[in-house]
Amino acid sequence: MIFWYWWMLSVLFLAIELLASGFFFLWMSVAAAITGIILFLIPSTSLEMQVFIFSLMSFMSIILWRKYGKNYAHQETDHPLLNQRGAQYIGRVFTLIEPVVNGQGKIKIGDSLWTVYSQQDYPKNTRVKVIGVDGTILLVEKVD
Repeated sequence: MIFWYWWMLSVLFLAIELLASGFFFLWMSVAAAITGIILFLIPSTSLEMQVFIFSLMSFMSIILWRKYGKNYAHQETDHPLLNQRGAQYIGRVFTLIEPVVNGQGKIKIGDSLWTVYSQQDYPKNTRVKVIGVDGTILLVEKVD
């Protein structure tokens, strides 16, 4: 088997990984690439040895990733609310640009309009504090 066959198999596994995800085929791709490199360096490697190397590298890379993933995949970040835009506003005070009528109103944050919900109705220009988030709706209460 020619070394570039293993590299083509590596590319195929990468394509499958893009479609399937889950980090399984990624490590098989790495194993195929390593097998191709070994075959490039030692062209007389038998097919049986190539399959053995591929199998061993696949197994080792998947096991190592599982150990690495358990320890480092859920690292703490200095921006825990980065992808939770509404949660970033909890505790902040804003002014209503539309009155809260039947529990719903609007505030403007930057260049975005946000729907707010409150247990009580408030007139326009009332200052409200964000106390929670329900999806894309901010839960507010009046600031005294």
